[in-house]
Formats: sequence, C-alpha cells, structure tokens
Amino acid sequence: MTQQPFELPHFYMPYPARLNPHVDEARAHSTVWAREMGMLEGSGIWEQSDLDAHDYGLLCAYTHPDCDGPALSLITDWYVWVFFFDDHFLEIFKRTQDRAGGKAYLDRLPLFMPMDLSTPMPEPENPVEAGLADLWTRTVPSMSADWRRRFAVATEHLLNESLWELSNINEGRIANPIEYIEMRRKVGGAPWSAGLVEYATAEVPPSVAGTRPLRVLMETFSDGVHLRNDLFSYQREVEDEGELSNGVLVLETFFGCTTQEAADTVNDVLTSRLHQFEHTALTEVPAIALEKGLSPGELTAVAAYTQGLQDWQSGGHEWHMRSSRYMNARAETTSPWQTLTGPGTSAADVGALLAAAGAERLRAHTHVPFQKVGPSLLPDFHMPFQNELSPHLPGARPRLIEWTHRMGMLQEGVWDEDKLAAADLPLCSAGIDPDASPEALDLSSNWLAWGTYGDDYYPLVYGGRRDLAAARLTTQRLSDCMPLDGEQVLVPVNAMERGLIDLWARTTAEMPADQRRTLKDAVNVMTESWVWELANQIQHRVPDPVDYLEMRRATFGSDLTMSMCRMGHGLAVPPEVYRSGPVRSLENAAVDYACLVNDVFSYQKEIEYEGEVHNAILVVQNFFGIDYPTALRVVHDLMTQRMQQFEHVAAHELPVVYDDFDLSEEAREVMRGYVTDLQHWMAGILHWHRTVDRYKADHLARRTHGFLPDRPPALPLAG
Repeated sequence: MTQQPFELPHFYMPYPARLNPHVDEARAHSTVWAREMGMLEGSGIWEQSDLDAHDYGLLCAYTHPDCDGPALSLITDWYVWVFFFDDHFLEIFKRTQDRAGGKAYLDRLPLFMPMDLSTPMPEPENPVEAGLADLWTRTVPSMSADWRRRFAVATEHLLNESLWELSNINEGRIANPIEYIEMRRKVGGAPWSAGLVEYATAEVPPSVAGTRPLRVLMETFSDGVHLRNDLFSYQREVEDEGELSNGVLVLETFFGCTTQEAADTVNDVLTSRLHQFEHTALTEVPAIALEKGLSPGELTAVAAYTQGLQDWQSGGHEWHMRSSRYMNARAETTSPWQTLTGPGTSAADVGALLAAAGAERLRAHTHVPFQKVGPSLLPDFHMPFQNELSPHLPGARPRLIEWTHRMGMLQEGVWDEDKLAAADLPLCSAGIDPDASPEALDLSSNWLAWGTYGDDYYPLVYGGRRDLAAARLTTQRLSDCMPLDGEQVLVPVNAMERGLIDLWARTTAEMPADQRRTLKDAVNVMTESWVWELANQIQHRVPDPVDYLEMRRATFGSDLTMSMCRMGHGLAVPPEVYRSGPVRSLENAAVDYACLVNDVFSYQKEIEYEGEVHNAILVVQNFFGIDYPTALRVVHDLMTQRMQQFEHVAAHELPVVYDDFDLSEEAREVMRGYVTDLQHWMAGILHWHRTVDRYKADHLARRTHGFLPDRPPALPLAG
C-alpha cells in the first residue's frame, strides 16, 4: 500500500452529520441515470464499479439530509454529472494537455442551460452534454429566474475555470495562496453546490442574495469544502494525477515547508473559515435581514439555507471519511457531539479539539491595541515598473487645498492643512495617471482626498462612540448623494456629502446610465466596507486572513479605481472580456500589491497610534502567532508573488484571452493600455508611500491622533 504523504489533522467539525433516509433510492436512481447518459460501460471513464465505490448517493444523503426522495435523486444525479465531468475532462484534455480541444468542449456546454426552456438545445455529443441537458430540464422549472441566472453562472465558472487548471499544468505553475483561493471557488464547485442547497432547502431572497453576509456565507462554505477536499485528495491529485491545484501543495511551495506542516496550516485556514461562517451567520445575517426588512417567510428561507450549508459541511466531511476516492485510512473523527465510532476513534481527544478551536477563536479578540512597535520596517519592494509624474502636479496641490476648504473637510476636527499636506494626494494622482490633463488630475486628486478623508472619518467619528447605527445611516445618505436618473439630490450636511455630490456631478456629467450605475456601485462597495471595518473595531476582532484580504480591496477603493479606469476605454472592449478570469486575476493581483504596500508603510500609524485591527501584518501575526518581522516577511513574500502573478498574466494569459474573444487590433491596443495603466497605478502608489510624511515616524510622533484639539468633534448627522 502506498504510504500516506502526511497524517490527516484534527478537523473542526462541531455539527453532527445526518443521513437522509432516502439514500438507497438515490443510489439506485443515479446508477440507472448514469447508464442512460452513457457515463458507464463504454465511456472509457467509469465502470459500474467506479460509481459504486465513489458512492455519490451517500455523499448527497449526508449533505442534504432533509429533502424528499425525488429531490435527493435529482441532486445525486447532478453530483454524478459533475464528478463525471471532472474525470472526463482530466482524461480527454488534462492528461493530453489539449487546451484548444478543452476550450471547444467547454464552449458548447452553456448551450444546454437556456434561461428559457423553450429555447432549443443542440443534440448532445457526449455524456457530459447529455447529462447537463437532462438535469437542466428537470431542475429549473421549479426555480425562479434569479436562481437560474445565479446557478448558470456558477456552473459556467465550474466548467470554464477548468481551463485555468489545464493551463497551470501545461506551464508547470503553482498558484500563490490568494490566487488559489479565488480560483478554487470557481473550479472546485462549492458555489455551484450552494445553488443545489437552495434547491433542497429554500431560495435565498433576491434582496439579500448579493449582499456581503450572504456572499460570505457562500464563500466560507466554499473554502471549507475545498480545503477539506484538498487534504483528503492530496495523494490522488498531486501524486497520481500530477495536479498542481491543491491547497496543501500551494502552501508547501509558498512557505517552503514540509507537506505535514502545509497540511496542518491548511487545516488552520479551514478552521478559521468555518469560524468566519459562524460569525457571519450570527452577527451579519441578522443585521442585513433587519436592514432589508425581510418577511417572516424570507427569514425562514435564509435560516433554512444557512442550515443547509452547515449540513453540507458536516455531511461532506463524513463522506470523505468513507469514500474510496480519498486518503482516509487513518483519519480521525472530530465531532465532539457524536458518539465516537469509526476510524481513528481511539486517538480522538475531544478536550484537546475543543481547547484548540476555542483558543483560535479567542485569539482574534485578544489583540492589545496601541502597542509601541516603532517605525515601520520597509523591505526591498519588488517593483519592475518605472514611476512617472504628471507635469501638472505643482498646480494641483494648491487647488486641492482650496477644494477641501470649500467642501468643509478642514473644519470638522478630522483634518487640517498639515494633515492634508502630509498626505500629498496630488502626488499619488500624478503617479497613477502621469498623462492626465490638469482637469483630470484635479478630479483624481479630489476623489483620492474624499476617499482618504472618509476612511479617516469613520473610525474616528463612529469608532470611539461605537455608533454603528449612525455609520450605517451615513453610508445610506452617501449613496443617496449619487442620483442615477435625475432624482433630487439631498441637502448635504457634512463635508463627505458635499464632496461626493460635487465629485458625482463633475464625473458623471456626460456618462451613460450603465457607467453611472457601475460607478455608484463601486463607491457603495467602498463606503459599506468602512462599516465592516467599524463593526470589527467595535467587536475588537482581528479579521480572518481570507476575509481581510478580500475586504481590503473594498476598503482601498479598488472597484472605484478600476471602474473609472475602464470608463476611458470606450466600447472597443466587450464587457465579457473584463469579466474573464485572467483580467480579474490581473486586476486583483495589482490591487492586492497596492493594498499590502499600504499595510507595510502604515503599520506603525495604525497599530501604535490608532489602535487599528485592520492591517495584513497584524492579521498574519495573529493567525500564525508570530512576531512583527516574521509576519512582515510573509506579507512581503505574498506581495512579491502577487506582482509576479501580474507579470505572468499580462505576458501569458491575456494574449490567450485576446484570441479566445477574437478581439480586434483596436481592442487589443486598449487592453495593452489598460495593463500600462495598472503598472502606473502600482508604481505611483509605491512612490507616494515612500515620499509622503503621512506614514513617517517623525510626523506621527508630533501629530494629534484623534480629534484636532481646537475643533469640536463632527456630529454624524445634522439637521
């Protein structure tokens, strides 16, 4: 027998797995169905013995314990289909490294998921197409149009991002940790599984389906499912199939550690994601339900869906413990609420499991604020692009001072001219867009000033008061400052509202409706993320690492930056190009680099002087229990790999996108210009951080950190 590459860790799984009583019915039905679709004898992929050994009926009975027999049979058929697709794509395209054939194969599959069932489907050419056509026809009549759209998107991501895995195998490339988590959600299929949880339990109301709490429930569920699968499937995927998309391998490579150490770290991340799921379900979901005014029926639907995701976690774990598909010979059961039976029972230490889980959860709330850390340590930043500055910079500086005075930003006790000068935001704008006209440079500087002021204002004005309600009301009023269709603009009562009304009018004067909507959404994402930061500040909670890195993009205003950058591109580039995986990967790599640059430079300012909990270095310190210099090295390595990923995507993946979408030369030139814009953006932001006084130790030592002593605190709302 092949030796296991590592010992499976203790898993955090506090919920008991329950078995659906219709399991035998689902097993029998799925076997008949798979044979009818051509997935068994003669397929070249599976025999009856393979299907029996994998036991997808048992998987679905554990992960959907409460649905009736017909629903369980349909869900089981979906899982038979998706696992067959995975093995079929592996044998036909991954093993042969046939990317062109794989793309042609994947391009046909959306044709079998029409939103309107009256739309004719093509004749299936293989078992995957036949299965999808049958399943779609049987499933969607009972589901809403909103669910159909979301489930179709999740299915397309699951299928299409297999090309990403294939490309990485072709290149022999192992992803960095952030890239891996993002792509695994699409490739791994858990968002798709969440759609089937809705089918089995209740549909999520459209009014909350796109909100952060429901998104985080789905993402933490996804990460939990995928990271657990990575631990159980490492031996099969990495050692047998040559797969490079496995979280254990990713961390083993990133940290340069042993396989066992990487597996233990993956389990720590898995546990943290499950804690985040619980935290979101108990704190954020009730708040958004109240905010959106959900009816009792809608509340029941959200609760049933949340319970369904929880059941999937515990049931999926139980199936991994039993399936012949995975490495589980010496796995230990870990649920303290169940009778300890099965593999590894004698080694299970319930007390140790509970103590470890409790210590990890408690650690997030035990950071001591305002610790003296000294000047921020600055590593040797990897920056392959040259910084250039706009020649209009000297004139932009006094014009920004005049604008902030006019908007009232220097009269509310948060900023004065010295703080504004220390930030020197026109310098940042001049590096981000060195070719900007004087008017465009002023507009960019004003947006940066407004966003930076708001980011300082929220924790200072609302954090000290622990006034989350006022912050939410302010956020809603800011959204109302951005009319889309000629609505009456509210009367501004503070500098943020005056500034946003002014910026909105100047920015959107000649903007089409769809771009106004995109821009408003981007601003809303940023301001709502400030409320998320405030909630953590009030709870004195250091965020989960994955949640932090993803929300950091929002607090940094990256959606706003990207949307404004794209708006200058005109119509040459189709919107679906910007939605493609490689373009999103390029943008996220650039944004993460810039966000982490800020966290490195602002460490002393935030940790020592402001008592902040939102800094990547602190998050890494807290998660791994390591000191500042060691955490800085981890963050610096991550920054470097994100920059290298940016370079890789620009050089190798974008040309493939251009060909896949058959872009014109004009569109290709626009996209090459977009890459250059992002290069300027990263280089300009690094140069700005290196130059300004805002983060320097001597400036921090002489400044007041809090309300300015000669100004009264600004009221959250007036009038």
